[in-house]
Amino acid sequence: MDSIAPAGGRPDTRGRPASRLGGWRGPALLCLAAVLACQTAWADSALEARQARAREDRAALRAQIDALQKRIESSESSREDASRALQASEQAISDISRELAELDRREATLQDTLSRLDAASGQQSEELERQQQALAAQLRAQYASGLSPWTALLSGRDPQEIGRELAWLAYVTRSRTQALDALRATLDRLADLRRQTDEGRRDLESVRADVRQRREELQAQQAQRREVLDEIRARLDEERGQARQLQARDARLGSLIQDLDAEIARAEARRQAALKAEAERRARERAERARAEKARREQERARAAEQARQVREQAERHVREAEADGTRAAGAPADQAPAREEARQEETRREEAQREDARQEDARRAEPAREEAPADAGEAPPEREAAARTEPEGGFAGLRKGLPRPVAGEIQGRFGTQRPDGGLWRGIVLRAVAGTPVRAVAPGRVVYAHWLSGFGNLLIIDHGKQYLSIYAYNQSLMRQVGDVVARGDEVAWVGATGGQVEPGLYFELRHQGAPINPELWMR
Repeated sequence: MDSIAPAGGRPDTRGRPASRLGGWRGPALLCLAAVLACQTAWADSALEARQARAREDRAALRAQIDALQKRIESSESSREDASRALQASEQAISDISRELAELDRREATLQDTLSRLDAASGQQSEELERQQQALAAQLRAQYASGLSPWTALLSGRDPQEIGRELAWLAYVTRSRTQALDALRATLDRLADLRRQTDEGRRDLESVRADVRQRREELQAQQAQRREVLDEIRARLDEERGQARQLQARDARLGSLIQDLDAEIARAEARRQAALKAEAERRARERAERARAEKARREQERARAAEQARQVREQAERHVREAEADGTRAAGAPADQAPAREEARQEETRREEAQREDARQEDARRAEPAREEAPADAGEAPPEREAAARTEPEGGFAGLRKGLPRPVAGEIQGRFGTQRPDGGLWRGIVLRAVAGTPVRAVAPGRVVYAHWLSGFGNLLIIDHGKQYLSIYAYNQSLMRQVGDVVARGDEVAWVGATGGQVEPGLYFELRHQGAPINPELWMR
């Protein structure tokens, strides 16, 4: 039988001297050390350059944030000033309108009072005229009669007649006195009415002056109110614009989520296709190895059978030759003994070949299990190690309730409540100190790590089964797209990017692209 060469036909070089290796090993190590030193120096300089650029970018971003914060504070102050000005103007308009109404009522009352005073003065003037005429008539009658108390006493007539004349004169005197008293009272009342009328006219003129002044103030307040309203309308238009910007921002985030979902689905399809192709390739390799092994075994069996046939033929030939010679000598068995021994050895080799075939068949059947579970047999194959680096421990299993908070802090802006700038919150805001580590709530892969308008430095993690977690307003992003993270890994730092005034973390959870309440999923 021909001897079988070692597998692969490679010559055995073990035991050869390594003198030729020793000749170039020293210079090679020196070159390798020099290359590594250059690479290290280059890496250090590149790292320093990146750090310098990062510091410059951070300073520029902080300046932009400070300027934006000042503009926001100025806008808020102007809005409050406009609101207070509108309140003061409308309150002044209300007060002036009330005072004008009161002045109008006073003017009407004074006009009515003056009218009554004028009427009373006319009546008193007529009464004064009547009383003066009556008194004049009495005086003319007395003068015409020539009666007087002295003439009556000195007339020498009958005392009774004199008494009657004196009594009549006394009556006339009393009547004249009463008429004079009434005349004086009428004059007093008339003077009082004229005084009241003059005072009323002065009051009326003062009221009319106040009315003119208050009306001018009212017109000024109304003009100021129109200015304030114009300013408020302008601010409302601006806020409506901000609301539209907010809607556009939400639309951008929604579009980004849809694109990420589509890309995740495509990546998963590619991964499944790659796994399927790899499984098919391994199956083909196993089938090819099985066919090659089967052909080899068949060749081995054929060669063993041919050798056995040759041995049998040789033994039979020896027997026939011995029989033909007709010898039955004692040496004949000795001549047949080598043939029988060779046949026995060939049978032993054939049995060993069959046992080896059985062992190889068992090993071939166990090979797929070893390939599918390399961890049980020691170190995993390189392709499995690459797959492990692209998937979190346990795979993409989605999310379950009882998640930890990404950062400790007070919850503001709760899910589904009204936002100050319009719209509804689709997540929550956790207030925390700037620079606080933000941690992943579950295992997954980073699918987005970049700045987005309205959200600042934004990081999105895919957890599988169409679950995403979103972290916004970050000061710095500590992970890049494609990085695999575990639960609790640091992924960012709390900040105030995206136009925010106070530091905090905006946190969202989404399933199939739709936002879900994070508070219901956190413990």
